[in-house]
Amino acid sequence: MKAHLEKLDPSKNIARYYRISVLPNLFGEWTLHREWGRVGRGGQVRMDLFRSQVEAEGALDTLIHAKQKRKYEKV
Repeated sequence: MKAHLEKLDPSKNIARYYRISVLPNLFGEWTLHREWGRVGRGGQVRMDLFRSQVEAEGALDTLIHAKQKRKYEKV
C-alpha cells in the first residue's frame, strides 16, 4: 500500500511532496516508509516499525488524513 501527495501553490512558491508506503522487512515486521520535501529535490526519510500490517496501514491512513487537512492532494 502506498500514496503520493503533493501541495502546490505557485503564488506562495510552495511545491512540496509526501510519499508514504507500507513494506515488509526481513525480520517479520512492517515498515511505514515516509519521504517528504520539495518537488524535484531529495527529501527527508523516516521509517517506523510496526508488528503487523494492519497497524502500519492504520498509521498510513492517519497520515494521509492529516496531510489532506493541510491541503496536500493525492497524485
